[in-house]
Amino acid sequence: MTSQVATSETPTLRLLSQGPGPLQHDAVKVDAATQKEWYRQAYLVRAMDDRASKYIRRGMGWSYHARCGGHEGIQIALGRSFRPNQDFLFPYYRDMGVALAAGLSPYECFLNGLSRDEDPCSGGRHMSNHFGKPAIGVQNVSSCTGNHTLHGAGVARAIKYYKKDAIAFTSQGESSTSEGYCFEAYNGAAREKLPVIFVVQENGFGISVPTAEQTANERVGNNYIGIKNLRVILCDGTDIYDSWRGMQEAVDYVKSGAGPALVSAQCVRMGAHSNSDAHELYRTKEEIAATQAFDPVARLRTHLLDKKIATEKELAGLEQEVDAQLDQDAERAENAAKPSPESNALFVVPEPYDTTQDGVVTEPPGPGDEKLREAVNRTMKEEFRRNPDTFLWGQDVASKDKGGVFNLTKGMLQEFGPERVFNAPIAEDFIVGTANGMCRYDDNIRVVIEAAQFADYVWPAMEQIVETSHDYWRSKGQFSPNIVCRLASGGYITGGLYHSQNVEAIMSHLPGLRVVYPAFADDASGLLRTAIRSRGMTFCLEPKYLYNRKEARAEKTDPEYCIPFGRGRVRREGEDLSIITYGTTVHFSLTVAEKLAEEGHSIEVFDLRSIKPLDREGIAATVRRTGKVLIVHEDHLFNGIGSEVAAIVAADCFMDLDGPIMRCAAKDIPVGFSPILETETLPQVSDIEAAARELLAF
Repeated sequence: MTSQVATSETPTLRLLSQGPGPLQHDAVKVDAATQKEWYRQAYLVRAMDDRASKYIRRGMGWSYHARCGGHEGIQIALGRSFRPNQDFLFPYYRDMGVALAAGLSPYECFLNGLSRDEDPCSGGRHMSNHFGKPAIGVQNVSSCTGNHTLHGAGVARAIKYYKKDAIAFTSQGESSTSEGYCFEAYNGAAREKLPVIFVVQENGFGISVPTAEQTANERVGNNYIGIKNLRVILCDGTDIYDSWRGMQEAVDYVKSGAGPALVSAQCVRMGAHSNSDAHELYRTKEEIAATQAFDPVARLRTHLLDKKIATEKELAGLEQEVDAQLDQDAERAENAAKPSPESNALFVVPEPYDTTQDGVVTEPPGPGDEKLREAVNRTMKEEFRRNPDTFLWGQDVASKDKGGVFNLTKGMLQEFGPERVFNAPIAEDFIVGTANGMCRYDDNIRVVIEAAQFADYVWPAMEQIVETSHDYWRSKGQFSPNIVCRLASGGYITGGLYHSQNVEAIMSHLPGLRVVYPAFADDASGLLRTAIRSRGMTFCLEPKYLYNRKEARAEKTDPEYCIPFGRGRVRREGEDLSIITYGTTVHFSLTVAEKLAEEGHSIEVFDLRSIKPLDREGIAATVRRTGKVLIVHEDHLFNGIGSEVAAIVAADCFMDLDGPIMRCAAKDIPVGFSPILETETLPQVSDIEAAARELLAF
């Protein structure tokens, strides 16, 4: 059977060929004043849309503009279902109507379109036509289509946990439902019976691709009717009455506690996908013209007149008021200040925990017998006792007495209960995305996640990791995703592919993230504690080879022991050569230093501990003491952290060097399963020794 293309057999064109029916006025009971207000908002949305396109032609702003013509019915119904300062709303880039109905003023929408500093969504940092106002609960949503469904599920989890009278609303086009993370959100929210309503606005196209070429069902909502607890509601998104009926049915269902709802609203796209889309290249003139008959604004106006709910004089007066208001708001927004160049550097990374305050212990403990694995487990328990708004989820973290693949979470389920410590599905994007969402409920919340059982499996979550990395900057400091992402990292366990990779270089490349990599139990404890208490997202990469190793053990740390980010530690003092390293290779480097000491060489070993931020002063200090530097890490050589360290040394210590900057790292070859192949790829003690001898001889 051949796939459908844009012919008269596709749902949208079939709908257009049949023409619109009468508005479903009897579907809901609303008074005349409400219906007139619906029209006022519909006219406002259309007038704003028209003005936005003119700004593009004038070169003043709105360089991205996705019209909402044909969607006004469902958008106003959705926006008016949202309760400002109570609910959470995640609109998408076509949702001007949703934003205005939800409580944003026309002036605030103009500020967004013109990228002005006072834009309540992002202050000009985000694309135009991405409307939001976090101060009232309308979230700053990115351009990554549909990924906010996960955020909606996450904040709904917090709503349910804290027993708040609130609902999370998400909005998207139907094409984004083809993304796997949308199914993860629908499925996860249904399993947990979360108070979230997913609204899908179906206009028949994903830019130029017809829905029939993207999904199995003519109505996308029908793809999900088999998910238990998920109520799928179909409505006519061009009909405000039927849209209101659908939204209220969804609200009632969610408030009953039975689970989430998905509202599938069939719309038409009266214009192009956006200002950069030439829809005449894939839509016929007849099809484009046919959309006008479904115009939600014109149909509502005619209906109000025909039913004698309003007079022509009333509606004309209302329209004049709206136009006058828009004239004033537009002029005011055009004169509003633009972002200053200096403001660009603000709100990149959220504030870390202040380790200088009274009661905080920063002096490291002495030698001891606590394993690195035990230190992580103990520290999490101490922090969970300290802050009752701390949560943990991931794969296998709460399976009776197991406590994860490496027993890192053992005992936490029993002490803190299944509402704070629970398993997640094998869906890494869901794990990270719902953590992002849950943090939106309250800034005091801290979420610790095992985003994957092994660091190697975190890649499906990269979409959400990238999203989370710029949330703080993109929202101009209004939202900080307070997440600690723990990952068992590295090799030397003959784990082969997907059990031996390092991810620190890739994560460190993303602005807005912190990355730490301890080599000792006390550092694992101190860095984790600081990460949990800090705002923002921190990756705690734990070298699984060292979980139980004797050389990584240390004395138990104080419950207030914290290590500030960006501060390394000299593990062994020396005068002839500095080895700068982190993780497992710290211990290999110490072994080399001890061996060379027997021959009269004095080797300093500097443990970075904090990958991002790096200890730039500590790096410079060790190089200046010895004049020679060897950078060692387990990760691949090319584009590894060693490259960044080498650049710092070259920039800050060039005149102090007595030899070339050298690196010793894994070969740029995948880590094989065979012990022979693994040994050949990963740096060994012998490799570090050979490099050190070469540099000493220079």
